[in-house]
Amino acid sequence: MSQYDLVVIGTGPGGYVCAIKAAQLGLKVAVVEKRATHGGTCLNIGCIPSKALLHASEMFEEAGHGLDVLGIKLNKPKLDLPVMMKHKQDVIDANVGGVGFLFKKNKIDAFHGIGKILAAGKVEVTAEDGKVSQIEAKNIVIATGSDVMPLPGVEIDEKQVVSSTGALELEKVPGKLVVVGGGVIGLELGSVWNRLGSQVTVVEFMDKILGPMDGDVSKQFQRMLKKQGMEFKLSSKVTGVARKGKGLAVTVEPAAGGDAETIDADIVLVAIGRRPYTEGLGLEEAGVALDERGRVKTDGHYRTNVDGIYAIGDVIVGPMLAHKAEDEGVALAEMLAGQAGHVNYDVIPGVVYTQPEVASVGKTEEELKAAGVNYKAGKFPFAANGRARAMNHTDGFVKVLADAETDRVLGAHIVGFGAGEMIHEVAVLMEFGGSSEDLGRTCHAHPTMSEAVKEAGLATFFKPIHT
Repeated sequence: MSQYDLVVIGTGPGGYVCAIKAAQLGLKVAVVEKRATHGGTCLNIGCIPSKALLHASEMFEEAGHGLDVLGIKLNKPKLDLPVMMKHKQDVIDANVGGVGFLFKKNKIDAFHGIGKILAAGKVEVTAEDGKVSQIEAKNIVIATGSDVMPLPGVEIDEKQVVSSTGALELEKVPGKLVVVGGGVIGLELGSVWNRLGSQVTVVEFMDKILGPMDGDVSKQFQRMLKKQGMEFKLSSKVTGVARKGKGLAVTVEPAAGGDAETIDADIVLVAIGRRPYTEGLGLEEAGVALDERGRVKTDGHYRTNVDGIYAIGDVIVGPMLAHKAEDEGVALAEMLAGQAGHVNYDVIPGVVYTQPEVASVGKTEEELKAAGVNYKAGKFPFAANGRARAMNHTDGFVKVLADAETDRVLGAHIVGFGAGEMIHEVAVLMEFGGSSEDLGRTCHAHPTMSEAVKEAGLATFFKPIHT
């Protein structure tokens, strides 16, 4: 029986980063992964493949509609979906192969199969061929991530009624696509197929898209997506999906109750959220406590109620984001090696990788109002930014929120081209407790899109220059 300092169950972003960091700090590490490849949902069927399709579909859209104004004349582009899907798979293969290489480089032993915790310090691994082995370790980390949240009464077959997994594998562009859920995953994948030619309708239970994101961002972003051809039914719920010839009939009702209507669809994408994946881990038998939402209960140091068993990532409380899981993996590895690991949960950026992108870090105006915080806000539109005009990307704005008394930045929200990259200068500023004046007085290269971030800082503590 193998003996380790640490065994990590699950090799998604949280698990593989935790394993690598622990090995770098001198621990003997093993990982257990049920898939044939490492990287979890993110690298195999989530973040990475979706970004490959998002980029490819954006290039297709730009070739067909965005270049004439720049003096570039092209014939109408033709979609070769199998080649686009091959690009996606090539990206997946490169990334998961990279994780495998890093495990070998850091002398981490990888076990493929279903991991089950028998007790503190003992993990059983059942391989695909049925062979069972055991691993002993001083510490066990649960990093099994999350799974698709099902829609009651609607069966996902990954052919016509699909989750995000099936939506990344469609063999042809659907004529009509109904997306159930106006959150990040639904909008990203809906925008991919919209650009490739689908008529997309988003059905959202709440009265706004993007759930907890800033209200200003949500409203303007929805207008942008509507201009791109996407349709929205807010404050609505899908109560049934039935076969109708070769297609589907989707029953939609007002969220508050009322008369139902039927929408025709070729494909229905269920994207109403994700839930922690704890099935088959033996947590009940091992005595590991879960909360009311099925998440593993942990303290401030990722410890469960069972000594020597820890949990990180989507399987515990907090935003289900790959980078949040990665930071928790690093912090826990440092703690297990006798160091002081830490994650600042007030500075975790979130990005919607549509076109334009949406990015957020820190508090929203709605959260600050609800908490009774006296704050000030500054906004700057990309329409007033020289680089944005030059690139024909003038949609959107930057908004900065700061404490009214101390001027410390409490949050920032960007909708616009490259928002996912620009948000990080505000994240760094917030990590060091910076003010909106600090942001506004920091010299930014001209002409850049990032000057809009500087101008939003100026607008927050005094006045912007260019509006």
